[in-house]
Amino acid sequence: MPDQIIVDPKICHGKPVIKGTRTPVSIIVGSVASGMSFADIEREYDISQDDIRAALEFANSLVEREQYHPLPR
Repeated sequence: MPDQIIVDPKICHGKPVIKGTRTPVSIIVGSVASGMSFADIEREYDISQDDIRAALEFANSLVEREQYHPLPR
């Protein structure tokens, strides 16, 4: 897990957040997916480009660990 991401049951019900904030990784990833620029995300959530990259790296690591199996038809 990147150093900028923490998971603490006392912060945002244990959701992964940017360290030193209450900004969930899911909000950052969703903002990127919706087309917001890094600069806009930095201003909106008062985080750095490194924080945004860490959130994306964290999300990528979750996707990489998943296993997908086709459902029977």
